[in-house]
Amino acid sequence: MVSLIAGLTILIVGDSHLATPSYLIGSLHDALLKQGAKSVHTLGVCGSTPAEWLAVTPGACGGAERVGSGKAVVAGAAAKTQPIAQLIAKDKPDLVVLIFGDTMAGYTKPDFPKAWAWQQTTSLVNAVAATHTKCAWVGPTWGSEGGKYGKTFPRVQVTSRFLEANVSPCRYIDSLKFSKPRQWATVDGQHLTPPGYQQWGEAIAQALAKQ
Repeated sequence: MVSLIAGLTILIVGDSHLATPSYLIGSLHDALLKQGAKSVHTLGVCGSTPAEWLAVTPGACGGAERVGSGKAVVAGAAAKTQPIAQLIAKDKPDLVVLIFGDTMAGYTKPDFPKAWAWQQTTSLVNAVAATHTKCAWVGPTWGSEGGKYGKTFPRVQVTSRFLEANVSPCRYIDSLKFSKPRQWATVDGQHLTPPGYQQWGEAIAQALAKQ
């Protein structure tokens, strides 16, 4: 069975889950290349939200970029987002993969910030859709409850359901289906240990390879 990834040029942008070499910028990027992607370009900016990819926005806690089979280049304090329209015009990708969720969940707030999240989501989706580029949105994984970000399983579920209902015409990839709560260990409640990122990246790639 031939993977739907074979021969594609893929652009991946997102938050901190792409901003460290041992995170998804390593595992997902590698998995897509192994599936036969022609080219993969990954950019992650720690703490970034979707709408911050409409214009150049300085990162709050670092970032990284990786092109093809090369190593991830860590940007550190100089990290900044790049306008998605410019990235698409330059790369001419067949598929854009957006990885956001944890930076939108408002874990420490009493309620999910639905109106703000809707603005964030639709602004980025509309920018991608305007280029007529196929896209997929990867939602958050379970992580662990507590930690410095105050993550909770109920709020992760609310965030995932919200994204599933609001990222069209992008296809939604529900990361909660890839594992059970507490199955993948974290270092701080939100960011996984290397084995977790390896499994998450491979699961995303497998999902993208299917219709």
